[in-house]
Amino acid sequence: MRREHPTTIRSVIPLALFLAAPGLLAQSDIFVTPIPNAPFSGVIAVDRSIVGQDGTLVNLKTTRAIHRDSHGRIYNEYRSLQPASISETPAITRILLYDPQTRTSTTLFPPQHAYRSSTTQRPPATTPPVFASNRPPSEFTRDEDLGLKEMQGLWVHGLRHTQTIQGGSGKDVVLTDECWYSEDLRINLLLKHNDPRTGSITLTVTQIARANPDSALFQIPDGFTRQ
Repeated sequence: MRREHPTTIRSVIPLALFLAAPGLLAQSDIFVTPIPNAPFSGVIAVDRSIVGQDGTLVNLKTTRAIHRDSHGRIYNEYRSLQPASISETPAITRILLYDPQTRTSTTLFPPQHAYRSSTTQRPPATTPPVFASNRPPSEFTRDEDLGLKEMQGLWVHGLRHTQTIQGGSGKDVVLTDECWYSEDLRINLLLKHNDPRTGSITLTVTQIARANPDSALFQIPDGFTRQ
């Protein structure tokens, strides 16, 4: 479905461990679409809350850079999650590069000065996936159109998916997933997931600059060896 916009612990916790969650959004991360002629750079702010077995809440955060050049090449950074109280910039764990013209995907591992590359046969997606529910629509699920609002100077269209689960104690549990999509950039600028049993995660694209990023970002750095 296309969305329309108006015409006028110091953590060494891997981010992917907490981003992956079955039955949430069809995507559990900001998917940067590899489309040409729409260059930009931005920073993804990640806020993660985890409910422990004893009911305590742990708040984590990280921040990562994303880039797309005029050829549609993608740079997607991943950094460690760390306690929200820490102000230092978290370390980079890996960087994903993708070239839609050659369909080459390269993962850089800066701590090891290593990389892996592979090619795919299928063409790249040009829009992010929308909600993926593990169950057919029922009285326990609801999809809402949240309308339009402005973020980072861009119009975004919001969708929310709500799922109600009957709890063992007789109290219902309400899970929510929300995304705000920019037709102009062809990416979601905001993703939210909340599950009262396990916690929540919010990914927000900030510091958007509409210019071609440095071409060196899309190259394998000198001194990196292939794994």
